[in-house]
Amino acid sequence: MLSARNLQFKKPKSAARKRILLERTAKAFLFVALGFTSSCGSLYRVKPVAELSTMPASAATTNLGSVSFRAAPLLSDEEVQALFESNLQLAGLLPVRVEIIHNGGETIELKKVRLSLRDDSGFEWKSISAKEAIGRILKANNVFAYNPASRKAFEKEFRAYELDLKSPLTHAERRRQGLVIFLSPKKEPVASPHGLVLSINGLSQPATLNLN
Repeated sequence: MLSARNLQFKKPKSAARKRILLERTAKAFLFVALGFTSSCGSLYRVKPVAELSTMPASAATTNLGSVSFRAAPLLSDEEVQALFESNLQLAGLLPVRVEIIHNGGETIELKKVRLSLRDDSGFEWKSISAKEAIGRILKANNVFAYNPASRKAFEKEFRAYELDLKSPLTHAERRRQGLVIFLSPKKEPVASPHGLVLSINGLSQPATLNLN
């Protein structure tokens, strides 16, 4: 027959076992989650850059003589999902496709080129790096437990879309395109911004493009 002392002794022992079981279950769940992410390769399925469609005919265009710029914002979630399988608008991000065309002549240095974006309310949208954008995407989509290798793969695939302004543009290359990621003024989810104007500075003359 069990005494009161024996009962009191077994309670904490049972509670300890439950804690151990819960900890093991949590670790097992995390292990499975990380293993699943690892098996997928990247955190998200990113469309290869080579499969990116041509710039739409409706893209805003400006001719600066030896070089031309074309740009089009990715305003719909469908467009973004088709590329990155993730919700960038929820993270307060607006990708803008930019194409630079060499019209002839000498090699054009792009290191000093600066692209800025404003809306019809006069608010400035800050351009951010691919690395910063990825951090916001993961946070907005509540992605916290992942294999570091999977994030690294996603970063590599995402960065492949980033517009290269570091290397010069030659006539042999002819044209270059990529994405510039802008952060909404209040870092809030993007919802149908109006009157977007892209400003181009750093070349022989400045220019602006009315995007929508």
